[in-house]
Amino acid sequence: MTTKLEAPAQEPRNVVGGGTASLAGVSRAFGAVRALDGLDLDVGAGEIVAVVGPSGCGKTTLLELVCGLQAPDAGSVRADPAVLMPQRDNLLPWLRAIDNAALAVRLAGASRDEARARAHPLFAAFGLEGFERARPHELSGGMRQRVAFLRTLLPGRPLLLLDEPFGGLDSLTRSSMQRWLADALTQEPRTVLLVTHDVEEAAFLADRIAVLSPRPGRVVAEIPVQLPRPRDVTSPEFGELKRSVLEALGL
Repeated sequence: MTTKLEAPAQEPRNVVGGGTASLAGVSRAFGAVRALDGLDLDVGAGEIVAVVGPSGCGKTTLLELVCGLQAPDAGSVRADPAVLMPQRDNLLPWLRAIDNAALAVRLAGASRDEARARAHPLFAAFGLEGFERARPHELSGGMRQRVAFLRTLLPGRPLLLLDEPFGGLDSLTRSSMQRWLADALTQEPRTVLLVTHDVEEAAFLADRIAVLSPRPGRVVAEIPVQLPRPRDVTSPEFGELKRSVLEALGL
Protein backbone atom coordinates (compact mmCIF):
# COMPACT_ATOMS: atom_id res chain seq x y z
CA MET A 1 0.00 0.00 0.00
CA THR A 2 1.27 3.47 -0.89
CA THR A 3 1.64 5.92 1.98
CA LYS A 4 0.72 9.48 1.04
CA LEU A 5 1.32 12.36 3.43
CA GLU A 6 -0.85 15.35 2.75
CA ALA A 7 0.85 18.72 2.27
CA PRO A 8 -0.81 22.07 2.86
CA ALA A 9 -1.77 24.06 -0.19
CA GLN A 10 1.20 25.92 -1.63
CA GLU A 11 1.56 28.81 -4.05
CA PRO A 12 1.88 27.32 -7.57
CA ARG A 13 5.30 27.56 -9.18
CA ASN A 14 5.55 30.04 -12.03
CA VAL A 15 6.04 27.59 -14.90
CA VAL A 16 4.95 28.62 -18.37
CA GLY A 17 3.57 25.55 -20.12
CA GLY A 18 4.74 23.22 -17.35
CA GLY A 19 4.27 19.61 -18.35
CA THR A 20 2.54 16.79 -16.53
CA ALA A 21 2.96 13.03 -16.42
CA SER A 22 0.75 10.22 -15.17
CA LEU A 23 1.60 6.54 -14.81
CA ALA A 24 -1.21 4.18 -13.80
CA GLY A 25 -0.75 0.49 -13.05
CA VAL A 26 2.49 0.40 -15.03
CA SER A 27 4.42 -2.87 -15.30
CA ARG A 28 7.56 -3.56 -17.31
CA ALA A 29 9.63 -6.73 -17.57
CA PHE A 30 12.80 -7.73 -19.37
CA GLY A 31 12.58 -11.46 -19.88
CA ALA A 32 12.25 -13.05 -16.45
CA VAL A 33 13.23 -9.82 -14.67
CA ARG A 34 10.27 -7.65 -13.69
CA ALA A 35 11.50 -4.06 -13.28
CA LEU A 36 8.18 -2.36 -12.43
CA ASP A 37 4.92 -3.84 -11.21
CA GLY A 38 1.71 -1.86 -10.82
CA LEU A 39 3.42 1.50 -10.42
CA ASP A 40 1.24 4.60 -9.99
CA LEU A 41 2.70 8.10 -10.05
CA ASP A 42 1.43 11.56 -11.04
CA VAL A 43 3.60 14.63 -11.65
CA GLY A 44 1.76 17.95 -11.68
CA ALA A 45 2.60 21.03 -13.73
CA GLY A 46 5.51 22.89 -12.17
CA GLU A 47 6.36 20.17 -9.65
CA ILE A 48 9.82 18.85 -8.93
CA VAL A 49 9.30 15.21 -8.02
CA ALA A 50 12.25 13.10 -6.89
CA VAL A 51 12.17 9.30 -7.17
CA VAL A 52 14.37 7.34 -4.76
CA GLY A 53 14.74 3.62 -4.30
CA PRO A 54 17.19 0.72 -4.12
CA SER A 55 19.47 -0.09 -7.04
CA GLY A 56 17.71 -2.11 -9.72
CA CYS A 57 14.17 -1.07 -8.74
CA GLY A 58 13.33 0.37 -12.16
CA LYS A 59 13.99 4.08 -11.70
CA THR A 60 15.69 4.58 -15.08
CA THR A 61 13.05 2.38 -16.72
CA LEU A 62 10.42 4.73 -15.30
CA LEU A 63 12.07 7.75 -16.94
CA GLU A 64 12.41 5.96 -20.27
CA LEU A 65 8.72 5.07 -20.17
CA VAL A 66 7.78 8.71 -19.55
CA CYS A 67 9.84 10.00 -22.48
CA GLY A 68 8.71 7.25 -24.84
CA LEU A 69 11.94 5.29 -25.15
CA GLN A 70 10.09 2.23 -23.82
CA ALA A 71 6.49 1.09 -23.74
CA PRO A 72 4.83 -0.51 -20.71
CA ASP A 73 3.79 -4.15 -20.74
CA ALA A 74 0.69 -3.20 -18.75
CA GLY A 75 -0.89 0.00 -17.50
CA SER A 76 -0.83 3.45 -19.06
CA VAL A 77 1.67 6.28 -19.40
CA ARG A 78 0.51 9.76 -20.34
CA ALA A 79 3.04 12.58 -20.46
CA ASP A 80 3.65 15.91 -22.13
CA PRO A 81 6.73 16.21 -24.38
CA ALA A 82 9.77 15.34 -22.27
CA VAL A 83 13.54 15.41 -22.59
CA LEU A 84 15.90 13.07 -20.74
CA MET A 85 19.25 14.03 -19.21
CA PRO A 86 21.22 10.85 -18.43
CA GLN A 87 23.87 10.49 -15.73
CA ARG A 88 26.75 10.74 -18.20
CA ASP A 89 27.06 14.15 -19.87
CA ASN A 90 27.69 12.56 -23.30
CA LEU A 91 29.26 15.73 -24.66
CA LEU A 92 30.75 15.29 -28.12
CA PRO A 93 34.53 15.82 -27.76
CA TRP A 94 34.94 17.47 -31.17
CA LEU A 95 32.32 20.17 -30.52
CA ARG A 96 32.79 23.37 -28.54
CA ALA A 97 30.71 23.85 -25.41
CA ILE A 98 28.20 26.14 -27.07
CA ASP A 99 27.66 23.71 -29.93
CA ASN A 100 27.22 20.81 -27.49
CA ALA A 101 24.62 22.85 -25.60
CA ALA A 102 22.82 23.72 -28.83
CA LEU A 103 23.00 20.24 -30.34
CA ALA A 104 19.31 19.37 -29.91
CA VAL A 105 18.33 22.69 -31.46
CA ARG A 106 20.55 21.96 -34.46
CA LEU A 107 19.04 18.49 -34.82
CA ALA A 108 15.60 20.12 -34.83
CA GLY A 109 16.60 22.06 -37.95
CA ALA A 110 18.08 25.35 -36.74
CA SER A 111 21.19 26.71 -38.41
CA ARG A 112 24.43 26.79 -36.42
CA ASP A 113 24.16 30.57 -35.97
CA GLU A 114 20.53 30.33 -34.82
CA ALA A 115 21.33 27.54 -32.38
CA ARG A 116 24.31 29.41 -30.95
CA ALA A 117 22.20 32.57 -30.56
CA ARG A 118 19.67 30.64 -28.47
CA ALA A 119 22.34 29.01 -26.32
CA HIS A 120 24.58 32.01 -25.72
CA PRO A 121 22.44 33.93 -23.15
CA LEU A 122 22.21 30.84 -20.92
CA PHE A 123 26.00 30.56 -20.68
CA ALA A 124 26.08 33.87 -18.82
CA ALA A 125 22.99 33.07 -16.77
CA PHE A 126 24.38 29.73 -15.60
CA GLY A 127 27.95 30.75 -14.83
CA LEU A 128 29.61 29.52 -18.03
CA GLU A 129 30.38 32.86 -19.63
CA GLY A 130 33.77 32.80 -21.31
CA PHE A 131 33.71 29.03 -21.88
CA GLU A 132 31.51 28.99 -24.98
CA ARG A 133 34.40 27.94 -27.23
CA ALA A 134 35.97 25.42 -24.81
CA ARG A 135 36.15 21.76 -25.75
CA PRO A 136 34.73 19.24 -23.25
CA HIS A 137 38.20 18.13 -22.09
CA GLU A 138 38.90 21.73 -21.05
CA LEU A 139 35.92 21.83 -18.67
CA SER A 140 35.60 20.57 -15.10
CA GLY A 141 33.10 17.84 -14.29
CA GLY A 142 30.64 20.36 -12.88
CA MET A 143 30.95 22.61 -15.92
CA ARG A 144 30.35 19.66 -18.24
CA GLN A 145 27.15 18.86 -16.34
CA ARG A 146 26.02 22.47 -16.70
CA VAL A 147 26.53 22.27 -20.46
CA ALA A 148 24.58 19.00 -20.51
CA PHE A 149 21.78 20.65 -18.53
CA LEU A 150 21.66 23.56 -20.99
CA ARG A 151 21.40 21.03 -23.82
CA THR A 152 18.41 19.56 -21.95
CA LEU A 153 16.74 22.96 -21.45
CA LEU A 154 17.14 24.43 -24.92
CA PRO A 155 14.59 22.32 -26.82
CA GLY A 156 11.93 23.94 -24.62
CA ARG A 157 10.21 20.71 -23.58
CA PRO A 158 7.92 21.33 -20.59
CA LEU A 159 8.98 18.15 -18.77
CA LEU A 160 12.60 17.46 -17.74
CA LEU A 161 13.67 13.94 -16.78
CA LEU A 162 16.94 13.90 -14.84
CA ASP A 163 18.61 10.52 -14.27
CA GLU A 164 21.20 10.78 -11.48
CA PRO A 165 22.52 13.99 -13.08
CA PHE A 166 25.33 14.41 -10.53
CA GLY A 167 26.01 10.76 -9.71
CA GLY A 168 29.45 10.77 -11.33
CA LEU A 169 30.77 13.81 -9.45
CA ASP A 170 32.79 13.95 -6.25
CA SER A 171 30.88 14.89 -3.09
CA LEU A 172 32.00 18.54 -2.95
CA THR A 173 31.22 19.18 -6.62
CA ARG A 174 27.94 17.32 -6.25
CA SER A 175 26.82 19.55 -3.37
CA SER A 176 27.77 22.64 -5.36
CA MET A 177 25.86 21.38 -8.40
CA GLN A 178 22.76 20.64 -6.34
CA ARG A 179 22.70 24.27 -5.20
CA TRP A 180 23.34 25.38 -8.76
CA LEU A 181 20.46 23.27 -10.10
CA ALA A 182 18.07 24.66 -7.50
CA ASP A 183 18.97 28.19 -8.64
CA ALA A 184 18.81 27.21 -12.34
CA LEU A 185 15.28 25.87 -11.94
CA THR A 186 14.31 29.17 -10.34
CA GLN A 187 15.60 31.02 -13.40
CA GLU A 188 14.25 28.53 -15.95
CA PRO A 189 11.28 26.80 -14.28
CA ARG A 190 10.19 23.42 -15.62
CA THR A 191 8.32 20.38 -14.41
CA VAL A 192 11.01 17.94 -13.28
CA LEU A 193 11.09 14.20 -12.57
CA LEU A 194 14.42 13.50 -10.87
CA VAL A 195 15.82 10.02 -10.22
CA THR A 196 18.48 9.86 -7.51
CA HIS A 197 20.06 7.45 -5.02
CA ASP A 198 20.89 10.42 -2.77
CA VAL A 199 18.20 11.08 -0.15
CA GLU A 200 19.73 14.46 0.73
CA GLU A 201 19.67 15.49 -2.94
CA ALA A 202 16.00 14.54 -3.17
CA ALA A 203 15.16 16.49 0.00
CA PHE A 204 17.15 19.52 -1.17
CA LEU A 205 15.62 19.78 -4.64
CA ALA A 206 12.15 18.26 -4.65
CA ASP A 207 8.63 19.40 -3.86
CA ARG A 208 7.65 15.75 -3.35
CA ILE A 209 9.59 12.51 -2.95
CA ALA A 210 8.30 9.20 -4.32
CA VAL A 211 9.86 6.17 -2.66
CA LEU A 212 10.09 2.95 -4.69
CA SER A 213 10.17 -0.58 -3.34
CA PRO A 214 12.92 -3.08 -4.19
CA ARG A 215 12.47 -4.71 -7.61
CA PRO A 216 9.88 -4.94 -8.97
CA GLY A 217 9.48 -1.24 -8.32
CA ARG A 218 6.25 0.35 -7.18
CA VAL A 219 5.60 3.54 -5.23
CA VAL A 220 5.36 2.69 -1.53
CA ALA A 221 5.38 6.25 -0.14
CA GLU A 222 4.94 9.81 -1.34
CA ILE A 223 6.43 12.41 1.00
CA PRO A 224 5.71 16.13 0.48
CA VAL A 225 8.59 18.52 1.10
CA GLN A 226 7.27 21.53 2.97
CA LEU A 227 10.58 23.29 3.63
CA PRO A 228 11.11 26.78 2.18
CA ARG A 229 13.81 27.48 -0.38
CA PRO A 230 16.74 27.89 -0.18
CA ARG A 231 16.93 24.87 2.10
CA ASP A 232 19.25 24.56 5.07
CA VAL A 233 20.63 21.01 5.10
CA THR A 234 21.81 21.50 8.70
CA SER A 235 18.36 22.34 10.09
CA PRO A 236 16.46 19.92 12.34
CA GLU A 237 13.53 20.01 9.91
CA PHE A 238 15.74 18.90 7.03
CA GLY A 239 17.15 16.10 9.16
CA GLU A 240 13.65 14.95 10.06
CA LEU A 241 12.65 14.90 6.40
CA LYS A 242 15.66 12.72 5.55
CA ARG A 243 14.74 10.35 8.38
CA SER A 244 11.21 10.04 6.99
CA VAL A 245 12.53 9.09 3.57
CA LEU A 246 15.05 6.61 5.00
CA GLU A 247 12.31 5.04 7.10
CA ALA A 248 10.14 4.64 3.98
CA LEU A 249 13.12 2.95 2.32
CA GLY A 250 13.39 0.56 5.26
CA LEU A 251 16.80 1.93 6.31
